[in-house]
Amino acid sequence: MILSIKQLDINEFGGVFSEPEECLKFLADKKWANGFVCRSCGNTNYCKGKTQFSRRCTRCKREESATAHTIFHRCHIPITEAFRIVYLVCSDPSVSTYELSRQIELRQMTCWKLKTRLMECIKSKGEVDVLFTG
Repeated sequence: MILSIKQLDINEFGGVFSEPEECLKFLADKKWANGFVCRSCGNTNYCKGKTQFSRRCTRCKREESATAHTIFHRCHIPITEAFRIVYLVCSDPSVSTYELSRQIELRQMTCWKLKTRLMECIKSKGEVDVLFTG
């Protein structure tokens, strides 16, 4: 599934990513679009992990979640809210963290941390749709 952020308005976005499973499936599909490669041993064979949409290497048994090594790694807010922040920032990079906090009803500092991670990712990749296009 390849989505362009420009294709969805906020209501459509909320419909597509309303459940954590949908967000995790999207991340897993994007993350392993070219196949799974274990970061520990380089093996390409995997089985289902303990958590939803995680993958476990069949050689070294190391497990990797869909959020590991993404901007959502160790994110302590619900994945659906994190996705909404990413959507809002990608739609309008100048949106303030105070406005994000008001819209999503999270602490301003929480919004600031995720927005900062996202902006660093955008800066290094050089594109705004970094998470939502192929």
